[in-house]
Amino acid sequence: MPTTARRPRRDLQGLRALAVLGVVAGHLTGWPTGGFAGVDVFFVISGFLVTGILLRDLDASGSIDLRAFLVRRLRRLLPAALLVLTVVVSLGYAVFHRTRAEQTLGDALSALGLVSNWRFGLEGRDYFSSADVSPLQHFWSLSIEEQFSLVWPLLLLAAVALLPVAARRGRAARRLTGLIALALVAASAVAAVRLTASDPAGAYFSTFARAGELGVGAVLAALAPVLGRMPAPLRGLLAWGGFAVVVASFLVIEPASPFPAPWAALPVAGAALVIAGGIGGDPRHRHLFPLTNPLSVALGDVSYSLYLWHLPVIVFAGVLLPPGPSWMPIVLLITAVLTVATYLGIEQPLHRSPWLERRRAVAEEEPAVPEPVTPAPVVRPAALASRPAGWVPGQRYYPGSRPRMTEPDAAPAAPVDPEPPTVAVPPVAPESEPRPGLEPVVAPSRPHTWAAWRERYSGRIGLAAATLTIGAGATVLAIFVAYGAPVLQLPALVAAPPAADPTEVAAALPTLQAELAAAVSADAWPELHPGLDEVIRESSSDNRAHDCFTPDVAPDPGRCTFGDPAASHHLYLVGDSSAMAYAPAIAKLAEQSGGAWRATTVGMYGCRFTDVMIESRDPAVNAGCENRKAQVRSMVAADPADLVIVSNAFTLGTAIGGASLDPAQLATSTFAEVGTWAPTGRTVFLSPPPHGADLDRCYSPVTGPSACLAAVDDVWTQMEKATEAEATATGNTAISALPFTCVQNVCPAFAGDTPVRYDETHLTPAFAERLAPILRQELQTRGLY
Repeated sequence: MPTTARRPRRDLQGLRALAVLGVVAGHLTGWPTGGFAGVDVFFVISGFLVTGILLRDLDASGSIDLRAFLVRRLRRLLPAALLVLTVVVSLGYAVFHRTRAEQTLGDALSALGLVSNWRFGLEGRDYFSSADVSPLQHFWSLSIEEQFSLVWPLLLLAAVALLPVAARRGRAARRLTGLIALALVAASAVAAVRLTASDPAGAYFSTFARAGELGVGAVLAALAPVLGRMPAPLRGLLAWGGFAVVVASFLVIEPASPFPAPWAALPVAGAALVIAGGIGGDPRHRHLFPLTNPLSVALGDVSYSLYLWHLPVIVFAGVLLPPGPSWMPIVLLITAVLTVATYLGIEQPLHRSPWLERRRAVAEEEPAVPEPVTPAPVVRPAALASRPAGWVPGQRYYPGSRPRMTEPDAAPAAPVDPEPPTVAVPPVAPESEPRPGLEPVVAPSRPHTWAAWRERYSGRIGLAAATLTIGAGATVLAIFVAYGAPVLQLPALVAAPPAADPTEVAAALPTLQAELAAAVSADAWPELHPGLDEVIRESSSDNRAHDCFTPDVAPDPGRCTFGDPAASHHLYLVGDSSAMAYAPAIAKLAEQSGGAWRATTVGMYGCRFTDVMIESRDPAVNAGCENRKAQVRSMVAADPADLVIVSNAFTLGTAIGGASLDPAQLATSTFAEVGTWAPTGRTVFLSPPPHGADLDRCYSPVTGPSACLAAVDDVWTQMEKATEAEATATGNTAISALPFTCVQNVCPAFAGDTPVRYDETHLTPAFAERLAPILRQELQTRGLY
């Protein structure tokens, strides 16, 4: 007996294509600025389709087959996702430094556990930050969708259980579903508004703030019978209006816009209008050609695989390929190859496989005495012989339409499965998952045995393998043409230059400069001590003055003072995290002074020692900065200083209240603060090192150190000039970090066998200790030490 298959609603496939193109383009190019709102479009579609499946079950049986529903979801989503997660984690351990590789593994495990969004939200990750982007960051949206898919059926089952058995089908169940969905939308909207105001980064990933977007789709599914009775011109107007709203949302929303509340309402409303306008009528929707043309439909078909692969390719290419005009075409090529191969070889074949299906209760062996069976002849009136399936006398029919149901509120065909189907209509089994927006057509049953599945899909899997092979060759060729033959560097292949003897003060700076110059031209990573993996992981935690600069720990003068407590000369190092990074050097300088000096290192990271309060991104710093400066003033008053060294960040700042400060104002403000309690003429402005490359992004064991070279930025140069001018004007001293961190305005990641920075700005404790003889010479030359 023929079974019912469904023809794709092309407008939904096109809407999927529009959404995924917005997300991919935003991640790849930064335009459109609101491309990330494509995820909100996906949420509405998923809520609509998932609820459609559940309502169809309720209409048919008064209950929901949870096992069948979850098996469809598992078979549909897991294989491709598991492939991407496995590849990303494996490649991460080969390409990333260890800390980032371990973080990627954690991201993968949270994705498998469907809690990616909670992991990112609790860690305070900023979705729009370009630093430390996880190649699996986009799995946050899949986690929210699957959380909805797990909870929503249970909620509906519990709700319909309150209805009389006779009312669990049809209108009553559908109305109850709609009311619950409306309540979900309202509650989620309130949560979104409150969370966006109090914690924007967390709100972006919050299930509570996003669930209402899926709830909007659920409301549409519950209203499908009503929406299907709209006049065709009104449906067309809604669909075109929704398309325009979605496109407009991509163009007007920016990363700085309050999101998800209220700006997510724009793409959600647009998607809802497109979906509502497409219920009923011809599923091809040819009038909405931007969404229903063959290219849009094809992109919608592969949208899931494209979404899975695009961000890992972008992140890994950012590490492995140098920037240039060929970078983006190569990224697009790799993404296209992986997308098509995954769709043909993994996504569709396993989705349509017998995997996890219940075995049918049929005999596996033939009867001992088979008897011929003569099928009964089918008698059809001649007048009806040419009528299409589902034809109803007296009702208008056109190709692709669905016959109207006899009950007034019976639902017209609606999308019922959140998956990207193929354009062609493959045969499906009665119990197989219907595909989105399909209209009934006669189709043979889908094979239910592995033998039949292999016969059907072996060709597609072979095509996927061919796509992957040819694509890999094309990618290698493109890389050769663009960059030449790649040379992968392995760690510890080149011996590090010998370290200088720290006791030879006069030779310390020339030796270090020679090592920096060698690092600039190095084509392989030396064996570093400590290793870059270690310094990235430890950051400032192994700095022995760390607790003297934290906002939540009051500085203890005893624990923050180094050298002989009975020394006759007292040196203070004060400032923000730039000063903390120099603390190991100042401590060693005091300890090697032969009992002549003791050094106290105090301050607060993020808190610049200026007379104007500079706004920090850390609320704890904003709350405690002024008090910390007062504590330092009290320390100096109780135990006066013979020498004060000040080091603040060389970045532009904004004062509390909103006033922007230029380099000259910041330099003047620094002396105005310190000059009130530091000894006149014995204050040293020690500049922080120029910004280096972000090790978290540039360092990889399989690329050379040239990827981590950085040029001195203009802001640092302006700040240095302003500081030197202020020091001259006030009769004090300025010492530049440029000679001992960079060579010819190029700043490498290491010198000799020592890493210079653990991030973009801060010196490693090991490198800071190497600066002790250099700083001693600088101070002695100026008669300050």
